[in-house]
Amino acid sequence: MSVGKQVSGSEAATPMIAGARLEAMRRRVRLSRLALWTVIAAGPVALGVAITSTPATVEAAEPTKPVGVRTSDAADPAGYAQVFVGAWLRSSADDSTSAQARLVQSMAPDVELPDPAVGAQSKLTSVAAVRSAQHAGDAWSVTVAAQYTDGAVRYFAVPVAVDRAGTAFVVTAEPGVVAGPALIDVPASSYKVSVPEGDLSSAVGEFLAAYLTGSGEVGRYLAPGVRLSAVSPSPYTTVTIQQVLAAEKVAAAEQMPGDGTRVRVRAQVEARDAGGRWPLAYEVELKVRSSRWEVAGLESGTSQAGGFR
Repeated sequence: MSVGKQVSGSEAATPMIAGARLEAMRRRVRLSRLALWTVIAAGPVALGVAITSTPATVEAAEPTKPVGVRTSDAADPAGYAQVFVGAWLRSSADDSTSAQARLVQSMAPDVELPDPAVGAQSKLTSVAAVRSAQHAGDAWSVTVAAQYTDGAVRYFAVPVAVDRAGTAFVVTAEPGVVAGPALIDVPASSYKVSVPEGDLSSAVGEFLAAYLTGSGEVGRYLAPGVRLSAVSPSPYTTVTIQQVLAAEKVAAAEQMPGDGTRVRVRAQVEARDAGGRWPLAYEVELKVRSSRWEVAGLESGTSQAGGFR
């Protein structure tokens, strides 16, 4: 027999062997299914015995990654405390059936309602959680700021308990009035280089005008790969650059730097609309490409690529 014929015979035998093995596996699967239905018919006890005694005929799959369980470490109750303080300050012990009082009672069953005097206090305008701290176990303390129409601000510390799954909360006691957060010294700015009028300041001004007023396409000022949409609807009619400061000295150079040069600037602008004049500030990153400044990032966080933090 020639070598060619021997190879041909071997190749023919291979799929026959594979087919025989596949047919044997199918028979085992059919027998296993038949046995399973038999023990199901025999009752739950037989089924339990079959499950524990029948050997596995299929390779075990790779174990899946454990599903993350939300714990109290990630279940910050700040929002819950904020809603509670808003309802508690708007409720009254004289009307325990009001919507605000019922909300308080559902969030804090053991908390006493306040009893404000009529007209003795300015109206509450807003509440905001400003700090959360986790204590021992699942106990939290949330500081909530309450602002009134007369400009006054009061801070309330709210004790909140959180279950271990992080899905249920309860205010455990009346809130306490506490001192507000202390002010810190303004940190030194990294923007110390004054940028003169020129290509860089013009690029920043034109970009912010397009971004805030809709005058022109934002895309024409962006570096390749940067995606950034203009504010819509456009909030202002005009935007004027007041000052541009940079973090790098090269931003103040008279000559255009080489391609690939990057600078970070802080632009103070004056925006106007029908309602008045608004001083605004933006941190922008730019880079040079083809002897032209292009926007590579906006500190507002809306840039999806090329932005800086």
